[in-house]
Amino acid sequence: MLINSVGIILREVLEASLIMSVLLALSHLNQLSKSWCVNAIIMGIVGAILYAVNLATISELYDGLGQEVVNICLYLLVFIFVLIIVKTLSQKQKAKLFVFSMIGCVAAAIVREGSEIIIYLNGFSSIPELFMPVLIGGAIGAGIGLSVGVFFYYLIINLSVLNAYCFSLAILILVAGGLISQTTQLLLQADLVPSQSVIWDSSWLVSEHSLVGQILFALIGYEATPTLLQVVLYVVSMVITTGFAYGSFKTYNKMGAI
Repeated sequence: MLINSVGIILREVLEASLIMSVLLALSHLNQLSKSWCVNAIIMGIVGAILYAVNLATISELYDGLGQEVVNICLYLLVFIFVLIIVKTLSQKQKAKLFVFSMIGCVAAAIVREGSEIIIYLNGFSSIPELFMPVLIGGAIGAGIGLSVGVFFYYLIINLSVLNAYCFSLAILILVAGGLISQTTQLLLQADLVPSQSVIWDSSWLVSEHSLVGQILFALIGYEATPTLLQVVLYVVSMVITTGFAYGSFKTYNKMGAI
């Protein structure tokens, strides 16, 4: 139980931690105040608690698909914010939109991942013999996830400006692909799009349920048994984000910032 909890909580914390670390690093590179992050964290935690507390009511919406629909909306919201961040990164005249998008991105990510953690822990709260191992495992997983975020933050800000900029954009491109991959998976699970055949099975190499698989799921939306729709939308989302990133990079370069 302890090992399972480490993997599950690590996956949830790592997604939000990675996004937050990259955005904080971009704030540092753009010489912006990092106070926005405090507001985002508070909003995210409050939102996660409200979501978890009202889960029963939410789940009954849309013919019993309320939770899936809300999670899909949250993933798409984070994806949209990532696109705006990438697009406005080099546009100083849109600094307010850039900061607003970072707040929205982090807050929505914390609502999504934080609510899952609360729901998971709450499920074991009435079983004392299991709750303590789950709590300990969760604390270890959260600690690892936050440590990875801190590592990425200091790694980015200690790179040259050019490398830091490119590395941050590369991570955001992968995150965008992962968000759409997870969105598509939820759409398929909820039967909101027609079911499709699996085009390959890489579980023999990396199982989704393994610690490595869960980390890859958090980082890039890893799916061992993807459908054609998942792969297509994953690639399309990365192409779109890469196009926005390339445009920002050219603008940033012309401004002589790198």
